Amino acid sequence: MNKLTTMKAFVTVVERGSFSAAAEELNLSKAMVSKHVRNLENLLEARLLHRNTRALSLTEAGAVYRERCNQILWDIEDAERLITDLNARPIGTLKVTAPTSFGTFHLVPAITDYKAAYPDVSVQMRLNDQLVDLVEDGYDVAVRVGRLSESSLIARKLADARLVVCGAPTYFERCGVPQVPDDLAHHNCLRYTQAQAKDEWLFKGPDGEFLLRVSGNFEANAGDAVRMAAIDGCGLAQLPTYAVGQDIKAGQLQTALNDYEPDGIPIHAVYSHRRHLSATVRTFVEFLYTRFQTRPY
Repeated sequence: MNKLTTMKAFVTVVERGSFSAAAEELNLSKAMVSKHVRNLENLLEARLLHRNTRALSLTEAGAVYRERCNQILWDIEDAERLITDLNARPIGTLKVTAPTSFGTFHLVPAITDYKAAYPDVSVQMRLNDQLVDLVEDGYDVAVRVGRLSESSLIARKLADARLVVCGAPTYFERCGVPQVPDDLAHHNCLRYTQAQAKDEWLFKGPDGEFLLRVSGNFEANAGDAVRMAAIDGCGLAQLPTYAVGQDIKAGQLQTALNDYEPDGIPIHAVYSHRRHLSATVRTFVEFLYTRFQTRPY
């Protein structure tokens, strides 16, 4: 079987949530779609999907393979569009949503440069640290920070963000610098309530990543509020460097526990099904990918 066709069949099954829906979209029989996925699993010697009578879900191997398949299929489609869609120009209104800090510090400058290249596009941006429903709320593109849950949306990875523990120099002078994560039991930890686990911070040790429960006398549902409390010397915060990088460079914040820094947090551009992808959405996502992929966020 053609490997690209098999990849397409697998990705479509995941996106549509069933073999029947994928077969209808691909204009194939359900048996043929099932055969494509089965042959792919045999070729890779790994199970890609959990199957039951009610739903399908990705295995760990399936999630990794799906991301790479999406990238390969995107690149092929993009190459084809260079030939068949040269005259299509981005135009109209682009609705974008993103987390507050990333949107303010990084996405706004990117949009300014994008609009300079495509002046016929108007942008409406909503900054919100809460997860919004891309389809229901009518957004074309969402920038999301963190590991994504399964959905029928398409995600293109833009970059990895570093997650650091930081505090003001005055706080460290007053309370000392933690040497190991367990030392945080004696520190005032400022919590960001929109994190997946607001009272647990992520670290990496010899045995891999682990969560550590922390406590403190301040929490907020906006990363910038936690950031400002840290700058004011109220305590320690664990925040991504796209939010506090400039503060660290300026000496307003200093990092701690660098030897326990976890792996990077993925940043994705998320959008709806590629079949209906407009030139505006396509060029915007490609613009973000080119802009952020080489930067050490």
